[in-house]
Amino acid sequence: MDLYEVYTGSRLDVITEEVLSGDEEHGEEHQEEVKEEEVNRDLPTKEAFVVVSERTETRELSSTSQRFSTDTNDSLRFEAYVPSSDEEGTPSPDSSVDGHEDVFEEHKESEALFGVTAQQKLNKVNNIRTKLEEKVVEMENFAGHLEEIFLTVEENFGRQEQHLEQHCNDVLQTLSHRYDERAAALGEEKKRKLESLYTQLLGCGRTLDASKDLIETAQELYRTEDKRLFLQAVMPTMKRIEEFAKEKPDLTLVTPLEFDMPLADLSDVKTMMDSINIVPAPSAPVINPQVSNSATRTSLRVCWSLFSDDSVEYYELYYRPVLEDTPAADSTKGPDVFNVKVKETHCSVGELLPNVQYEFWVTATNTTGISPASEKAVYVTVPSPPVIRQRECSSCPEAALIRWESGNTNPVDSYTVELSETGTDGQSGVNESIVAVPTCESLIQLQSGRQYLIYVRAVNIGGPSDRSEAFTVSTTGTIFHLLQDTAHPCLSISEDGFSMFYGDEELPLSAMTFDDNTFARCVAVLGDLIPVRGRHYWEVELEEDTEYRIGVAYEDTQRNSYLGGTNTSWCMRHVLTPSRHKYEFLHSGWSPDIRITVNPVRIGLSLNYERGILSFFNVDLEQHLHTFYCSFLHYVHPCFALDNPGALTVRTGVEAPQYVHLV
Repeated sequence: MDLYEVYTGSRLDVITEEVLSGDEEHGEEHQEEVKEEEVNRDLPTKEAFVVVSERTETRELSSTSQRFSTDTNDSLRFEAYVPSSDEEGTPSPDSSVDGHEDVFEEHKESEALFGVTAQQKLNKVNNIRTKLEEKVVEMENFAGHLEEIFLTVEENFGRQEQHLEQHCNDVLQTLSHRYDERAAALGEEKKRKLESLYTQLLGCGRTLDASKDLIETAQELYRTEDKRLFLQAVMPTMKRIEEFAKEKPDLTLVTPLEFDMPLADLSDVKTMMDSINIVPAPSAPVINPQVSNSATRTSLRVCWSLFSDDSVEYYELYYRPVLEDTPAADSTKGPDVFNVKVKETHCSVGELLPNVQYEFWVTATNTTGISPASEKAVYVTVPSPPVIRQRECSSCPEAALIRWESGNTNPVDSYTVELSETGTDGQSGVNESIVAVPTCESLIQLQSGRQYLIYVRAVNIGGPSDRSEAFTVSTTGTIFHLLQDTAHPCLSISEDGFSMFYGDEELPLSAMTFDDNTFARCVAVLGDLIPVRGRHYWEVELEEDTEYRIGVAYEDTQRNSYLGGTNTSWCMRHVLTPSRHKYEFLHSGWSPDIRITVNPVRIGLSLNYERGILSFFNVDLEQHLHTFYCSFLHYVHPCFALDNPGALTVRTGVEAPQYVHLV
């Protein structure tokens, strides 16, 4: 069968091949029909397609045709097709049925085969792309490494060139000094010889003068005619001649004519010439201080310099952790020293501990020897992520107070708080960062009616830590927790920090533990401080027969007094009497005369710093109970007390009802 089907996505392409014989008009009509069918198959409605099977053996148009349609969901429906009267080679019903089955079966096989092949090809393309990306990254890293090596080679060549030039200058200077020494020695020897010869020459001159004088005297004596004078002078003259004749003049040279030419001692020059091929041992490198953002939790980038012209073959970097809490007895046994060999003046050291100080020093080595060790420098890895203390965090419609623990043994420089607003799709991005937070808490201004994800990072010179676990803050209402450290010993605080329970069994006084921050007289507890001026709202749930005090108090309110009994607290009190439920709104021990007919079991409290009001409401009846008017000089804590055994639950994060804003 010369029928090929290609299924792509939700479209079925039918390729037909026809061997036309006969007249050309029929072929043109058939081509127009095929084009029309190709256009119609892109329509979203059901369209008819013609599948034509050609037999080329007889070179005649004998086609087996089936009409089928496709729905928009790619399902196939075949219908028998009756060709028109002007078409040639009308097929028999049997051949139509056979063609229908062949086409359907072939389509199913082709579709399944194409689907598998396409998925395999897609997976193969993805694998190839991943490998290519890895190769690109690997080549980039290799290119960076080659660049570093190139710079190192160029630096070493420059140092070696300077060293050779200095060495040659030293050799020339030594030879010039030796030449000057030899020239000066020859000059001195020449001077001594000339002086000796000149002295000997003067002696010869004096001897000649004496001989000449004796000869002239003898001649004068010989020519005299006076015998008496002759006899008087002849004897002394003879005596002088005899004495002069006895003296034998030294006719040998007092100094040799040759100059003494000792062999020059050029051993040091030879040593210097030989040392040109010997590289001197390098001097001690200088390790650089740690730079900002040069570390991760488990790695450090260490850099150093060599302030000399020495040639270096490689460096050895040594490091060990600084353990400040090592006992003195174990001081002789320090931490293990690790080392790594590199050719560059920098090194990235991995497999380290987070927020740990490490001591580094480095030596340089060449063919001659090893340099002295550099001075030691202390580097520190990036801190561990902080841990947000969710029980100690509070929020309101305008702000949130976030507290966390450092989670690190070594101190950090600062903290960074990142917050992002979550959208309806749950996705979020970093919208704002608060940097250089010095302590483990931060008051963040927020927008009302939003939800935020808050993260904290610890920062030191090495860089910022990873994010802490996300903490979700909702600004629809005020959120706070009960402070366990202020609770009376008879109170039990729930794990979530929103409920308190006063048991029936009275604890003996000896079993109670009090401190300066614990309520001692009133069985009470404070909530987190609300340090944001504005409107705050929360609710309290309790039973009708529970005696309680609820309200607000300053942080320094007396712990050995009752809530509402001093001028540092404002509260609503419920007391059971034999005749009725009594409600009081206490401040400084005074309460107005107010009667409440319906006992509230769900009480709403609205605090407005700006207006200086504290209002109480019966939430179930939307009823206003009472309002304190006071200019709060300080921020206040929510406060709660139970005057008899019972339970109390605080509902926070509740949006203030509309009727609350009317007060």
